[in-house]
Amino acid sequence: MRKHRTKSRSGEALSPSPRPASVPRSTRPSGLSETIRGLMDLFRVSGLESLSRLLEEDREALCGPRGKWQAARNAYRHGYEESCLVLGGRKIRVPKPRARSLDGKELDLPHWRHFSEEDPLNTRVLEQLVVGVSTRSYPRSLELPVADPPAVGTSRSSVSRRFIAQTARRVDAFLSRPLHDLDLPVILLDGTGLGEHLLVVALGIDRQGHKHVLGVVEGTTESEAVGKQLFRNLIDRGLVVERARLFVIDGGKGLRSAIRTTFGDWAQVARCHQHKRKNVADHLPKTRQAWVKAVMNRAWKADSAAEGRKQLEDLAEQLAARHPGAAASLREGLEETLTLTGLGVKGALFRTLSTTNPIENLNGTLKRVVRNVKRWRGGAMALRWAVTGLMEAEKNFRRVRGYRDLGALVEAMEARRSERKLDNVRRIA
Repeated sequence: MRKHRTKSRSGEALSPSPRPASVPRSTRPSGLSETIRGLMDLFRVSGLESLSRLLEEDREALCGPRGKWQAARNAYRHGYEESCLVLGGRKIRVPKPRARSLDGKELDLPHWRHFSEEDPLNTRVLEQLVVGVSTRSYPRSLELPVADPPAVGTSRSSVSRRFIAQTARRVDAFLSRPLHDLDLPVILLDGTGLGEHLLVVALGIDRQGHKHVLGVVEGTTESEAVGKQLFRNLIDRGLVVERARLFVIDGGKGLRSAIRTTFGDWAQVARCHQHKRKNVADHLPKTRQAWVKAVMNRAWKADSAAEGRKQLEDLAEQLAARHPGAAASLREGLEETLTLTGLGVKGALFRTLSTTNPIENLNGTLKRVVRNVKRWRGGAMALRWAVTGLMEAEKNFRRVRGYRDLGALVEAMEARRSERKLDNVRRIA
């Protein structure tokens, strides 16, 4: 059967409709953007109208109905004045109704007092800068700009002043947080650089495995004086000295000396394995680095500290002839790299405490927060930014892996301290 093409009413054959040509995205009408802008303007206008009605109601409650005589009048209307309210991370200028008492004293309007609070603006500035918005780009990070009423308080200098004031208060509060109620068997110490400044950070781990930023001190090196200053602050805030505690450090001699001076034989010091592997590998050719690292890892996971010590000393002997720098680096602090092995720490907790990674991750968040800072203007500025970054990092803290074994670690540290005291008594006798 012969097929006929469908015809239109005019008798002409209908050809397939041509496919519309695609319009480049850059030339398409921005209808959605205009719709959003229109909605924002609508919300803004209706919101300001509602606020205006609330303010007039406040004034009427004080002054009574407009145009009506009152025998017992307590206040009277006094026109309007241009003032500022906080809206969407900026301040806008709007007319403020005024009321005065019969003796000429300016009266507060409750709704105006509430909406003119600058705490929301200060909080918005702090949040924007913490997530990476620069002071120059702050106005662009807000909602769609409004032309009427005019906005103020979004300039670079204004945003910077607010941020400085907010973070300065945070530093004072952060460095005075009480530590009396925290049981901290483990403290990790590490330094991070901000420009020419070095910040030494103390991170504590409680018996339940929760991490706590304990304090931070600004200096130029990880010296003994800087470490003592940090510990003095922690002790003044309630950190208990007389309890068995493990300190995990990256190998800085100044911090180690400050630990021994401040905490005496209550402290067990563990050296970061990751830093030690890197320090030894820096003295070796690439062809031998993997083998040496494997031997070191095997020694640290030995069944006893004596066995691990023997393996490391044998390795140092093998390296001494051809790579004396690597051998010397391996022997330096060798006993402290075996602290966890001697305490019987195994599994997940061993992996957690054998490095300073928990505090390195903290420093990574700090670096992210300060990435837009190009010029450091003194230690106070570095300390303000450091505290801001550390408090931001605290929001994402999780319990450390292997936390269920922390109780056994504390028992092992107390047993080792008792053995040391007994050895000292025997030596004196």
